[in-house]
Amino acid sequence: MIPIRSSLRRLSRFASPSKTVGGAAFLIAVFGIVSRILGFLRDRLLASGFGAGDTLDAYYAAFRVPDLLYNLLVMGALSAAFIPVFTEFLSRRDEEGANRLASGIMRFLLLLLGGLSILAALGAPWLISLIAPGFDGAKRELSIELTRIMLLSPILLGVSAVFGGILVSRKRFFAYSLAPVFYNVGIIFGILILVPFFGPIGLGYGVVLGALLHMLVQLPALRGFGFLRALFGSRSVLDTSVRRVITLMIPRSLGMAANQLGLLLTTVFASSLASGSLAVFTLATNIQSIPIGLFAVSFSLAAFPVLSLSVAEKANGKFFGTLSRTTRRILFFVMPISMILIVFRAQVVRVILGTGRFDWEDTIATFSVLGWLSVGLFAQALIPLFARAFYSLQDTRTPLYLALGAEVVHIALMPFLMPYYGVTALAIAFSAGSIVNGILLLLFLRRRIPEWNDRRFFSENVKIVFATLVAGLVAQVSKSVFLLAPSPLDTFGEVLLQLVFGTAVGLGTFCLMSVSLRIEEFQALRRFILAKVLRTPEAISSVEGHPEKGEW
Repeated sequence: MIPIRSSLRRLSRFASPSKTVGGAAFLIAVFGIVSRILGFLRDRLLASGFGAGDTLDAYYAAFRVPDLLYNLLVMGALSAAFIPVFTEFLSRRDEEGANRLASGIMRFLLLLLGGLSILAALGAPWLISLIAPGFDGAKRELSIELTRIMLLSPILLGVSAVFGGILVSRKRFFAYSLAPVFYNVGIIFGILILVPFFGPIGLGYGVVLGALLHMLVQLPALRGFGFLRALFGSRSVLDTSVRRVITLMIPRSLGMAANQLGLLLTTVFASSLASGSLAVFTLATNIQSIPIGLFAVSFSLAAFPVLSLSVAEKANGKFFGTLSRTTRRILFFVMPISMILIVFRAQVVRVILGTGRFDWEDTIATFSVLGWLSVGLFAQALIPLFARAFYSLQDTRTPLYLALGAEVVHIALMPFLMPYYGVTALAIAFSAGSIVNGILLLLFLRRRIPEWNDRRFFSENVKIVFATLVAGLVAQVSKSVFLLAPSPLDTFGEVLLQLVFGTAVGLGTFCLMSVSLRIEEFQALRRFILAKVLRTPEAISSVEGHPEKGEW
């Protein structure tokens, strides 16, 4: 019984509110790693079972309509508008008002998403013809059928997003962090169990199962907050606070619409290229999004309630300090990973996807796309944080206008570059648009924050960039000297060894440069691991009386 009680006590610490941005981000990142490992398995199963061909093209095209509904109305818009307003109620200790807001938003989303999903299911043939005009015959019919099945997922994920918004606002990240893990479990179940029974349609059922698990795993964590009682006890849908959230959601939804337009046009252009082009682009995107999910989104989500509370308390210095520190932490992790993805892109793709029907030609096409996507990874990683900084100021319009400008660049470059670079042009255009968006957000944030200090913001970031460039140069030299170039005849073990050796050289150099340049984030990470993770007595005693030294 004693070991069980001890385990429960440790588990309860995870379920309790997170006290620091770094602690919350660490928790999200830990479960993010589990989710990404399952994501690796998911993509490897898809690649080995179907290859980069018609079935995966149809599967990824079918994702576009459900994703469009979810991204427009839920993912970015809801969190951007809901969390700052919900946090205001919590800062005033108005639990009843907070729960009334959450229940009203829940009803609104169920009505809206339910109605739109029904209309989209009825119009699926027209929608697929619009977003994938190059599909015909069985490929088009499979896309239509998968779309209709997967339209259940945005409804379930919409409910789950409200649950997540409540938990994030209350700084309870445990169940929230588990949700993506269970989402991938559902999809993998579909690949392994449902596809043998239902054929490719089982992929769609797996997505719906994953969305259901994403919602259910967060439900127990809401007990004790009064939200469920408010959900069934209140009849109001569009009260004042709900209308306020909806008003804030509209500009963010339009901004997401600009981004989704770019993704839809990517699908349109990819459908006109060789079979498997959409699958190649999507698989490469899934790989390069791993550091974004692990670090950029983790830190941005963890910082969001702190930024919102700083605005509510008019603590401008705290707002800038949180923004500056979180930017450094994101770059500290993302920059060296982007370097590894660029230098060892072939090894990464071969290790993750190179099996079964995913042949060498598929590998070459995918790592070419991955390399160009990774060039703009730093900007993609900072956009969620910079956008949330505006949302915490309850300004959802400025990110909209900037996103529109960036999407113009993205969309204009695709048809211009495609005749020269094929599917790789889609990656070049995407990275260019991301870099433009990130730079514009930074410039406009700099004007909005009175306490902005260029030296404080840029000095450590410049060190991180320099350390990454040196590490990348050393990794590239080691790749040339030791002939680390995979071939179709290399075994999985040989390619994995190349990747492990190259990564060790690159990241080892980055760590040495971090020590040499005295990069603050490296020292903070070291103290955090020693004091909070390994619990070494020397490290614990060094931060006693100075708890900020042990924070990450």
